[in-house]
Amino acid sequence: MAAATFTRRTVLAGLGASLVPRGTTAQAEDVRWSTGSEKPRFVAPAGATDCHFHTYDKSYPVMKGATLLPEDALPDDYRALQRRIGTTRGVIIQPSTYGTDNRLQIASRQALGAENFRAIAVVAEDVSDAELRRLDEQGVRGVRFNLGFPGVLTVESLKPLAPRLADLGWHCQINMRPKQIEDHADLLASLPGRLVFDHLAQVPQPAGVESAPYKIIRGLLDRGKTWVKLSGPYVSSKQGMPDYADAGAVAAAYVKAAPERMVWGSDWPHPSERDRKPDDARLFDLFAQCAGSDLAFKRILVDNPAELYGFPKVTP
Repeated sequence: MAAATFTRRTVLAGLGASLVPRGTTAQAEDVRWSTGSEKPRFVAPAGATDCHFHTYDKSYPVMKGATLLPEDALPDDYRALQRRIGTTRGVIIQPSTYGTDNRLQIASRQALGAENFRAIAVVAEDVSDAELRRLDEQGVRGVRFNLGFPGVLTVESLKPLAPRLADLGWHCQINMRPKQIEDHADLLASLPGRLVFDHLAQVPQPAGVESAPYKIIRGLLDRGKTWVKLSGPYVSSKQGMPDYADAGAVAAAYVKAAPERMVWGSDWPHPSERDRKPDDARLFDLFAQCAGSDLAFKRILVDNPAELYGFPKVTP
């Protein structure tokens, strides 16, 4: 996600304290569902949080009609990614594959360490208060509205659920196609509580920051209750590997507009990228370039996730 507004020299100067040459620290390590084995150049600070990843396990039943059916991606596989990237905290996201059966992601949170992990669930529109309380006790901090894939929730489900989630201190995590954002801009602006948009809000290319969906999301950001995940640049990029420069320009614009409401996610095991998995170390470095400064880099990786997901503050 190389940002158009930053030259490489500017970025490296601004993040000099976090930069180390590849291969001078720990040994390289292969990670399942990730290309490459070298570590990132940019060093993750203490408490760095990956706010978007999934686990998959064929021993769990899939939802009827599910279209994403990846191979197993287990907690131990994810631990290898943590060792490679340097994150110590994470947020496990319920994928469309399992519908409202959140057992795998909750079990994965326990396997990885409940203190350092949170979860985002999918629930039925008429979910009971008792079930929401139970999920809250299991570390769930929001509900995902994955509206670009077949699922149990629709755009209309936001109306009854958003107030209930806000009362819990949870948020609505939204994955919408660009046209859906345009069609439902008024509804999004009317919802109570926090909104968190996946994957740069899928801002379409090549229009990028000049597109209507970007301007809608910027308007929501300016109102102070909306967050964006700097994740999945391949979802919207037309320029593609290795730098996803068009998506990077969008990421950099978001950071400039509201660095206090940005979070980063790996999107491992990259379920939408079936033919060729990205290099997670390179994705991490490209995100660091978009951050543009040590202050924003740490804020996005550590401080913002602590606020959004309720992690303990990291003491200097």
